[in-house]
Amino acid sequence: MTSPSTLTTFACFAGVLVSFICSPAAAQKTSAVSEVIGSRPNVVVVFMDDMAYGDIGAFGATEYPTPNLDALAQGGRRFTDFVVSSAVCSASRSALMTGCYHRRVGLSGALGPKSNIGLDPAETTIAEVCKSVGYRTACFGKWHLGHHEKFLPHNQGFDQFYGIPYSNDMWPLHPDTIRRQKKDPTDPGNWPPLPIMEAVAGSPVKIVNDNVQPADQEQMTVELTRRSVEFIEDKSSDDPFFLYLPHPMVHVPLYVSDRFRGKSGVGLFGDVMMEVDWSIGQIMSAIKNAGQEENTLVVFTSDNGPWLSYGDHAGSTRGLREGKGTMWEGGYREPCLMHWPGTIPAGTTCDKLASTIDLLPTIARLAGAELPERTIDGKPIVDLMLDVPGAVSPHTSFAGYYGGGQLQIVRNERFKLVFPHRYRTLNGRPGGTGGMPTDYSQQSSGFELYDLENDVSETTNVMDQYPDVVVELQAAAEQYRVQLGDSLQKRVGQDIRGPGKL
Repeated sequence: MTSPSTLTTFACFAGVLVSFICSPAAAQKTSAVSEVIGSRPNVVVVFMDDMAYGDIGAFGATEYPTPNLDALAQGGRRFTDFVVSSAVCSASRSALMTGCYHRRVGLSGALGPKSNIGLDPAETTIAEVCKSVGYRTACFGKWHLGHHEKFLPHNQGFDQFYGIPYSNDMWPLHPDTIRRQKKDPTDPGNWPPLPIMEAVAGSPVKIVNDNVQPADQEQMTVELTRRSVEFIEDKSSDDPFFLYLPHPMVHVPLYVSDRFRGKSGVGLFGDVMMEVDWSIGQIMSAIKNAGQEENTLVVFTSDNGPWLSYGDHAGSTRGLREGKGTMWEGGYREPCLMHWPGTIPAGTTCDKLASTIDLLPTIARLAGAELPERTIDGKPIVDLMLDVPGAVSPHTSFAGYYGGGQLQIVRNERFKLVFPHRYRTLNGRPGGTGGMPTDYSQQSSGFELYDLENDVSETTNVMDQYPDVVVELQAAAEQYRVQLGDSLQKRVGQDIRGPGKL
């Protein structure tokens, strides 16, 4: 028999539910979600490199202007708790492309010119999801998911690719090489020439520049923007498009065209950010010129936080702890803007936990495409994008792996559990100047709990105050260890698929 208290509770819940459903605002936004499902919008994903949480005006930057990004925020939605799978290049990019934790697809760290692995072509990328429902696709910029032919974008669902295969510092002018050659001019260094590649689907990749020079890097943002604009404005097809623009900037070494050199008045980093902002303005103008403004979703975010050892050539986390190469908030929490006029509410902010791994299933839902057959970890966040009343994060927990598979953190929307591990830090010391880094120190974390809602800078361990939360997050961590392993505990995950191999 149902108790009176249960009936009362149910009646109250039903009343709230009816009130929500009958609310004009709620009904309108719920209807809006239904309308965009399968609407096949164009999608532009701009993925910065090493850009910090506070490097654009909408997230606190005041040292240099970013008017086009400010306009993107004013006309769209800021995501203030938007995270990546890992605070390093290749791992982060593999998660974005596949909707999976990078551990699941077997990529960690940053692949280089000597790597013989890459993103397995058997994985399904966002580009392949879009291609399955008739999109044209392009990638212009830094790939960094394997430089061998089988791993490159034109073999991973992209119709076109132009850019560099890995980071722009993986070349003979790497700071370590320069430092050594000052002591010994005969030192050959250990980096081969950096190439620029171009390819179309179905054809082998072409090396259009086999030895990138500083002058080439100065024009990189300009050239990637030019190609992006040309792709958006292409009138030869009425098909929707997916454009992936992974800028090599603001990864060191920093380079900027003559048009923006010295323009910020605060140094090279500010100049580069102003040129990136100009690039966004060109992209948005192209979308408008193509008559696609109200049918295009633009997502702007970054792969990881700042490379702090480079000092004045690195960005600012605006108080978040540490940076690139750590799973403290400054390393893996990124600024994110989403813009879609008439669909995403203008001038709004979402503080719910979301991630780059959510973009693939979100885009699939919007495009009316099937999800990959293989297991993915991301969840659709359409209701968060549209600010549907009562929308919550799809993640009851989120794992943070680093290095060779160390489970360093597990968090929910409010709390973050940190497991003992070693991490790099400047310990409050300034970074380097002029493009030359200082050395990090190594430090050890304890078993710690942080209340991110009230202490996003992670200054106070509240482990003793919330024992139930610790138990809950430990249980979540155990599930991740079963699936994805944990090198700190020498455990191998049951559901790791592994990278592609030659």
